[in-house]
Parts: sequence; C-alpha cells; structure tokens
Amino acid sequence: MKVIESIRNPQIQALRKLTRTRDRRESRRFLVEGPRMAEEALAAGLCETVLISRFAERSQAAADRAEAAGLEVIQVSEAVMESLSENRTPQGILCLCRMPEQEQMPEGPLILALDAVQNPGNVGTMIRTADAAGFTGVLLGSGCADLYSPKTLSATMGSVFHLPILSVPDLAQSLMFLAEKGAAVIATELGGEDFYHACPPSPSVLVIGNEGNGISEKVSRAATCHLALPMRGGAESLNASVAAGIMIYEMARREEQRFSSGTQTKEKEND
Repeated sequence: MKVIESIRNPQIQALRKLTRTRDRRESRRFLVEGPRMAEEALAAGLCETVLISRFAERSQAAADRAEAAGLEVIQVSEAVMESLSENRTPQGILCLCRMPEQEQMPEGPLILALDAVQNPGNVGTMIRTADAAGFTGVLLGSGCADLYSPKTLSATMGSVFHLPILSVPDLAQSLMFLAEKGAAVIATELGGEDFYHACPPSPSVLVIGNEGNGISEKVSRAATCHLALPMRGGAESLNASVAAGIMIYEMARREEQRFSSGTQTKEKEND
C-alpha cells in the first residue's frame, strides 16, 4: 500500500484542487468522504482511488474492498486527511470518484426537477427523498447548488449514486420536451390549485423552485399545471425540501396505487 505523509505531495495538491467547483467540472472528478459514501461509490463503480487514515478502523473494510478490486489505495497521515476534508473532524476515508456519464433525459413515471434551488442541503435532501420514494430521475436546472460539492453530497447520503441526475442549461426547454412526450409538468407555486385535489397521474415531473423566489417565469410557462400544498394553519409557506418531501411521497403513493390497481385489473381479465 502506498503511503503519503506530506500535504505538499503533488498527488495530494492535485486532489485539493477538487474543492473548487471549476476544477471538479473540468476534471470530471470529485471527492466523497466517510465510510458510507465510500461504500456507495465502490458499489456504483465510480471510485478510482481511496485514501485512508492510518487509524481509521471503521473504514478498513471499504479500503480492503477497493484494494481487492484493483483500485489504488493510499494510506495518508492525519495532516493530509485534514487538508482534504471539509469536516472539522475527518472521517478517516476519502474516495476520488469520476462523475457518471449522464447525457440522456431521465425516464420513468416520476421525475424531480429543481429550478435554481441554491441551498446544498436542500438539493441533497430532495435527491435523497426522491430516491427513497422510488422516483426515477432528477433534473437540475441552472442556478442550482453544485451537485458535487461536499455539502450537497453529504446531504444525499449516497443517493447521488442511485439515481440518474442530469444538469441541464435550460430547464424550461427540458420540461417542454418531457411534456411533448406525455408527461405532466407540475409547477409548485403559491396560489396554485390544491395539490391533493388536482395532482395529475403519472408520468409526471415535480418542479421545485428557488427557496426565496420560487419557480422562474420561464419554467412556470413550461408547466402543464400549477399546484400548491394547502396551508390550513397560519404559516404562509414551507421549507422547500419539506414541501418537496410531502409531494414526492404523495406522488409515489398514488403511483403505487395506480400500479396495484392495474395489476389487479389484468389478473381479473386473465381469470
């Protein structure tokens, strides 16, 4: 196993550049930290190099798996790990990963689209929620928080490796394309129709807007319906990721019901 003790090592200096968004985009590489994220990266086949601290016992299994797979595993000093970690207390393992090649539009009955959602925690949490509920893909419009920033990645809790996620320069155009393919495009906006009464059947795309300004006018025009969660109490609005979570799971529930109903109908027809 290779050992690196100095933060001045050229390989370590190259990795430190990946703390910058521009360098991540140019190299198509990013870092993930922690045993769980390391396991997810290895399972997804996107990990290229593993860096592990000398005393990181919890991370040894992931390092052993990477070594068995023929990947480069480097033992680093605490100083090196601290220079690369975004956490006050480093978790003892980092993985250098390549970004997945995702050029095709996500397909399937349920897609999440984010319009200039700027908070990394919100972006990561919504991706994680969509993954948990069984959504089939995510679109990120311009102005969204960087998917591969440490804060966003941490908030996904590994879901970044489970779903097809496509960053698009013109979200409105992508939504119009999906609408032409037969998908309902749901703009979530204050003043919209009651979500529970008017939510259309799948295939559908749920669009969540910017935390402060909501959905942009251009994206709103691309929508086929405009819905809002009913506010029955005194609050005027909900946190973006909370509202998204409620709607994501309601749409997933309806999709499951629709699928179950269709399966039962076919079984009766076959009888």
